[in-house]
Amino acid sequence: MWKAQVSLCLLVMVTQLRAAMAPAPGIEISKTDRAFLDVQTQKLGAAMAEVKGPANRQFLPDVRIFYNAVRYALDDSMFYKPEDVKSAHILLELGHKRADQLMKGKHPWTRATGLLVRGYRSHIDDSVIPYGVDVPKNFNPNRRGQMRLDIWLHGRNNILSEVRFLTERLKRPSQFRPGNTIVLHPYGRFCNAYKFAGEVDVLESLDHVKTQYPIDDLRITMRGFSMGGAGAWHLGAHYADQWAAVAPGAGFVDTAIYQNIFTKEPKPTWWEQKLWRLYDVPPIAANFYNTTTVAYSGEIDKQKQAADLMAAAFKKEGMKMTHIIGPKTGHKYEPKAKIEVAKQVDAAALKGQEPFAATIRLTTYSLRNNRIKWVNIHGLKEHWKEARVEAKYIGNQKYRVATKNITALILGRPETADQKTSVCTVVLDGQRISLEAKRYASLKFRHTGNRWEVVHDLAQNSLAKTPGLQGPIDDAFLDRFIMVRPTGKPMNAAVGKWVQAEMKNAITEWHRQFRGRAIVKDDTDIKLRDMTSNLILWGDPQSNQLLAKIAGQLPIEWTAKGIRLKDKRWPADKFVPVLIYPNPMHLQHYIVLNSGFTFSEFGHLSNSMQNAKLPDYAVLDMRVPIAERIPKGVAHAGFFGEQWELTETEGKD
Repeated sequence: MWKAQVSLCLLVMVTQLRAAMAPAPGIEISKTDRAFLDVQTQKLGAAMAEVKGPANRQFLPDVRIFYNAVRYALDDSMFYKPEDVKSAHILLELGHKRADQLMKGKHPWTRATGLLVRGYRSHIDDSVIPYGVDVPKNFNPNRRGQMRLDIWLHGRNNILSEVRFLTERLKRPSQFRPGNTIVLHPYGRFCNAYKFAGEVDVLESLDHVKTQYPIDDLRITMRGFSMGGAGAWHLGAHYADQWAAVAPGAGFVDTAIYQNIFTKEPKPTWWEQKLWRLYDVPPIAANFYNTTTVAYSGEIDKQKQAADLMAAAFKKEGMKMTHIIGPKTGHKYEPKAKIEVAKQVDAAALKGQEPFAATIRLTTYSLRNNRIKWVNIHGLKEHWKEARVEAKYIGNQKYRVATKNITALILGRPETADQKTSVCTVVLDGQRISLEAKRYASLKFRHTGNRWEVVHDLAQNSLAKTPGLQGPIDDAFLDRFIMVRPTGKPMNAAVGKWVQAEMKNAITEWHRQFRGRAIVKDDTDIKLRDMTSNLILWGDPQSNQLLAKIAGQLPIEWTAKGIRLKDKRWPADKFVPVLIYPNPMHLQHYIVLNSGFTFSEFGHLSNSMQNAKLPDYAVLDMRVPIAERIPKGVAHAGFFGEQWELTETEGKD
């Protein structure tokens, strides 16, 4: 009897582990089904190759989404029920139908109404990514006038394969379907709470929809529930100037409180705690100042915590937030509360954003998210500490601005500026600055010493952290990147073996968790045009010829004998450096040394733990397995200073 109980317990544990994996492993399908689906995907691939002409080929992503969905399901074991096999058959039929139409120069789905699926090619990795779109029946592509757009972010589902996503988006109506409104359903690159590549997917799918449909930029709303609520919170705050309303349902808004993390082991490292500021929302609540925020929670839902934390953060900022609560309700919308949410969001969308907001409040901890409307932060005194701007245009070409932790600032010239005077006056941190308005399309300021100065150009001759070039390591994977494979002999066998294993894992995990295909090239094949991508350099200064060219310009010394950072040293047969740094061959982009995205293989057990796990640089112990690396395998780590220099402030706030 006890043996049976033990076996049952083991089965439960294995089942739970499989369910927690992202994506979860699927079931075996019959050899007949596999063979048929394989043949049909090949035929669809061949049909796509027959489409000629740029006018037709621009719509190929709308076909490739079907090919990818079934191909990935076959290759990655992502059939979860027999119904998924039937769905795959249907999707391939739709793909063949669209391919046939394109070969005839037709694309009727682009003018259709109802539930549709579309695709675009991502700038990050050239992968074709799907999205759903719900087009109202009254849509007429020939009619003038712009339409409201709602973005709906789906919740977590570890079996949400591409097959399932496309099938749902062709069958399931949107949670909210306002009249005369297009609803966009991003895939989010699977289930990462719309962070990292998932964040970029929302923005890229939005950009693509705008090229396909007449969208009113002043009437776009951001909505979602559960994991989608978490995404709505952080995207709502980080891109607040894009939304007429933000309406998160449930979700989470931080890491430490939601996970009760300080009661667990191991304790997070000092740098990981700083990196939470990339996505924690309460500290940047001020960004919602010009956006209508309508939060929803079930009264007895654990995730009510998110809206409660945000309500407190709003109050601290002297702002009000609407929080609609479903009585005696768990993790779902209560019907009457749902109606009230819709009513308030619809009212905000009807009103739309103000074309010009006279008062701007902006808070950030990183130059990655550095602007709201006409206020643009271009330099910080120190990353990962609170940086704030409160700016007000008071009329007649006059501004009043207060800043904190900022060294460079750009103020846009509002179209509503009063032209009665030719002198623009800016009171910046109490310092009065006057300048001839007509000479400046935008106003640029740099803080030097104890004063602000007007400058014509914020570019610097020396290295500096600037927007889009500020780290940490994971930042390189929010833009186009190329994995650069070494072709030479490594400095020692241990490094060579470690590099090959880590590179293979990085490529595999990129596809598994972000549902794309990393671009991989040999170091001997990198061309000048590739320098406009972030280069992920694998290997050492002997095995990778690109790394050899720039090794002397990096702040880390790495030889066959050892690694040196200032006065710190490690043996090269047991340790390896990883880092992000401006590419010395093209300073507008990054190089990354020996790292993919940094959250561990077990970060997917909760979306709230899918955070950056390494800062700008680290020295790793090659003897520690990947799954145990954080924090045991990190011998040393830190952030570069604002000029990309090594500092002595590691672990200090």
